[in-house]
Amino acid sequence: MKPERSHAALGSLRSRLLLGTLAWILVSIILAGLGLNRLFQDHVYRQFEQRLQTHLDQIMADVNLENLNNLSLQSRLSDPLFEQPYSGMYWQIARREATGGKWTVALRSTSLWDEALDANAAGSAHGSFTLPGPEKQPLIVLRQELDEVNDKGQSLQIMVAGSRELLAEPLERFQRILFLSLGGLALGLILAAVLQVVLALYPLQLLRRRLLDVQEGRQPEISGRFPSEIQPLVDDFNAVLHANARMVDRARAQAGNLAHAVRTPLTIMGNAAAGADPQLAAVVSEQVALAQRQVDHHLSRARATAVRAIGVRTDVRASLQALCRVMGRLHAEKQIHLDLPERELVFKGEEQDLQEMAGNLLDNACKWAARHVWCRVSLEQGALHLVVEDDGPGLDPGQLERVFGRGQRADERYPGFGLGLDIVRELAESYHGRVQAGPSDKGGLRLDLVLAA
Repeated sequence: MKPERSHAALGSLRSRLLLGTLAWILVSIILAGLGLNRLFQDHVYRQFEQRLQTHLDQIMADVNLENLNNLSLQSRLSDPLFEQPYSGMYWQIARREATGGKWTVALRSTSLWDEALDANAAGSAHGSFTLPGPEKQPLIVLRQELDEVNDKGQSLQIMVAGSRELLAEPLERFQRILFLSLGGLALGLILAAVLQVVLALYPLQLLRRRLLDVQEGRQPEISGRFPSEIQPLVDDFNAVLHANARMVDRARAQAGNLAHAVRTPLTIMGNAAAGADPQLAAVVSEQVALAQRQVDHHLSRARATAVRAIGVRTDVRASLQALCRVMGRLHAEKQIHLDLPERELVFKGEEQDLQEMAGNLLDNACKWAARHVWCRVSLEQGALHLVVEDDGPGLDPGQLERVFGRGQRADERYPGFGLGLDIVRELAESYHGRVQAGPSDKGGLRLDLVLAA
């Protein structure tokens, strides 16, 4: 159970955002703290060295070089720590004879008391280095050597030192303030991140509740306003819900119409059979044809109002070429001229629906054509245009719109129920398209089918 809960927690968008944000905040705060602490340490160390250098320069300016055997300073140093025993601030002057040898301490600060700095210790002659001092204090030392300061060739060494412990107090104070400041900053950022994630994901929680209301039937659609990133999704989902509701209503209506339409022929056949009607066979044939017509019509309407699959694409060229070959065999006495552009044409729908619409248009044209049928496809203003023309007798202006009506036939000599163009109209409207009839310059009828490409 624990691994599953852990996996579910990591699968949560809220958990991922919070973990990522908190990790980034903590890493940033830690790196910033380390960097600021390092910078402050370097700053304090440089200031301390500058302080030692100031004292060193003051000693060099005040020391009396006329008599190295009896050295003295002309003035007292400004820092009172030089007067306090083992205070952590020390200075010392040593001399060396011209013949060489070791350095001998000649003068030192009161703070050294009865001890002295190691004047002969290895270290930089003109820079800082570390040296153990009184009571084993770690010292930072600046040393300056002056060669042949008098006519006797004697040399002079001046040393100023300060204890590292003097740096500890400001560093600890700064680290304490830095820790409290960065801790407060981290806490504020964490609270802000949590609040931001909660507020940012609240619309998704609201959307989830609205979807649950729709699923359980409490609401017909998702209600309320959502952020601009989510609102298009809500609008599309509501559109699907509305389309589904319309489809269900249409299906119910079609089922009722079909039941009502079939009931009448069945009643007539039942009455004829019960009354031993001598024309029973003719009545049965007529009513069966009527029932078949009603079934075909309502099935076509139900199919035309079905929900379209998203992302379906149909190659128009291949589909129409195959369809024209079939029509050429069914109407061998007619010649079908297919005009397709070189560019690729795609229909955003089912191939069966495209063949249903184009097939009915071509079949209607072949029935009425004298010898030729023309089929032309083009892409205009983002829409797919399919034009079918024939060289037949055409229709009167008053008949152009009636041919798309249910059961309308221009000539009873041709078999059928008058449903072909009605099916084309239903399917075209289901794809947000249209179909129109008009006179053709070929002499017959022109049918224009426009579909979204």
